[in-house]
Amino acid sequence: MSDHVSPVSLYITIFLALMVGTALTVGAAFVNLGTFNFPVAMFIAVFKASLVVWYFMHVKYQSHLTKLALATGLFFLAILLGETMIDYASKDAFGRLPPQIEESSVIKK
Repeated sequence: MSDHVSPVSLYITIFLALMVGTALTVGAAFVNLGTFNFPVAMFIAVFKASLVVWYFMHVKYQSHLTKLALATGLFFLAILLGETMIDYASKDAFGRLPPQIEESSVIKK
């Protein structure tokens, strides 16, 4: 376990950065950015989550093994979310596959 003690001013700075991030999130919700609405919202959310993990969960001051475990978990999360998005993109609104895929998968007798 890390015995690092962070100054209170660091926590106040991180808190203020999170509040600015929250204000940016709310502001971005009212601005029509077209197709960039989702990427902007996700960028702000990832930035805020990184601040929380890095400073409030003290990952910044932990060993390389802890950082590797965090990176490994995020890597596999990205793989699972990517596979989910591939499956989601391959179906229509009712969960059916496109007709050309359904016909080719049927075994004809």
